[in-house]
Amino acid sequence: MPRTVEEILAHADELAARFEAYEPNPADELDAGAVSMLRAAVAERSEAERHLLEAVRAARESGMPWSAIGSLVGTTGEAARQRYGSKVA
Repeated sequence: MPRTVEEILAHADELAARFEAYEPNPADELDAGAVSMLRAAVAERSEAERHLLEAVRAARESGMPWSAIGSLVGTTGEAARQRYGSKVA
C-alpha cells in the first residue's frame, strides 16, 4: 500500500514525540555489576567449553572410547558421543 509523503512525515513526527516523551522506569534498569559478572561468566564458560572440546578431540584421536570420555565429563558415553561426536570428527 503506497504511502504519501504527508503520512510518512506524520508517522515520523509521532515517533519523535514518543521518543521525546519517554520516561525510563528505574525498575527496568539492570544492575551494571550483575551484568558485568554474567558477561564474564559466559565468556569463561565459553572458554571452558572450547578447552573441553579440544580435550575430547585429543582423547578421541588417542583412541579413548566414548564410554571413558563420558565417564570423565560426567555423562554416559552415548551422551558424550551425541554432544561432541560431530564436533570432533
